[in-house]
Amino acid sequence: MVIDAVRARPEVREVPEPVAPPGGVVVRVMATGMCRSDWHAWAGHDEIVFPHVPGHELAGVVADVGADVGRWQAGDRVTVPFVCGCGRCEWCRSGDAQVCPDQEQPGFTHWGSFAEYVALHAADTNLVAVPEQVGFAAAASLGCRFATAYRGLAGRARVAEGEWVTVVGAGGVGLSTVMIARALGARVIAVDRNRRALDAARELGAEHTLPVDGADIPAAVADLTGGGSHVAVDAVGSEQTCADAILSLRRRGRHVQIGLLPPVVGHPRVPMARVIGWELDLLGSHGMAAGDYPGMLALIEQGRLQPQRLIERTVGLDEAAALLPGFDQAAVAGITVVDPGRSVNNPC
Repeated sequence: MVIDAVRARPEVREVPEPVAPPGGVVVRVMATGMCRSDWHAWAGHDEIVFPHVPGHELAGVVADVGADVGRWQAGDRVTVPFVCGCGRCEWCRSGDAQVCPDQEQPGFTHWGSFAEYVALHAADTNLVAVPEQVGFAAAASLGCRFATAYRGLAGRARVAEGEWVTVVGAGGVGLSTVMIARALGARVIAVDRNRRALDAARELGAEHTLPVDGADIPAAVADLTGGGSHVAVDAVGSEQTCADAILSLRRRGRHVQIGLLPPVVGHPRVPMARVIGWELDLLGSHGMAAGDYPGMLALIEQGRLQPQRLIERTVGLDEAAALLPGFDQAAVAGITVVDPGRSVNNPC
């Protein structure tokens, strides 16, 4: 799927196959997720060089290996974080590749995974082995939304059993957050404008669901929790959802910002007076380094986390090209997965 300019109609067409860079690999894409971040790239909210191939959540099979790769070979089942560290800097060496200053991001800094093949850099630092019992579609969902939600709760907010977690937004990342919070023993409130998404959140373990229909969300959360949640997550990324999440916290609560907040009409206002007066912690979660995947994968293998339950639909590249321009307004209740091998003429 190729985009030739900001907000141009995506087209599916033949392009040259990628070449494995030194230290990197080429992966045959078996599944790749579509999320709001891909829409942001299409809409011009990121610095993209055109023509461009989007797509940053992927799983597949190593097809070609570049020079100086020691850990991987053709045929390996792999996934990758959407933030790929350089493998050389102090951040990568300390296990924090997700904030590497020289990071690469498939679908943003270079051509991504809405294609049959994708080139990936620094393979020994960034690739993650996918166990045989984990399907490609489920593995693809881990690279951005699920891993970011997992690290946001387990690594950044350090959610404890019995704490209240409010999740604003029940799309792919929000539903991932609901599932992970329940697996960590938290009590969950899900907030969304989409009734189907709230139904899905309830099926995944949300104790309460709140529709966005003009109600005072922070007041409703305070009533349900006896003073506010311990942790709140903005899984959408807007001035309103960010404020609702922060104002839903109890004193000394922790806010995790996962949804992107691009300054489309100016930088969003944040209720900092509440942050200061109640000593709230504001935390960002920007993916998860490959070295932190084993803990999450162990929970998946144990059945405590089931990312495959979040997959709402699987489409081919042609349908994905039609969906992308309107994806910011899509009434989804889960994750959309793209199978590059599936097409209108070959739907299987």
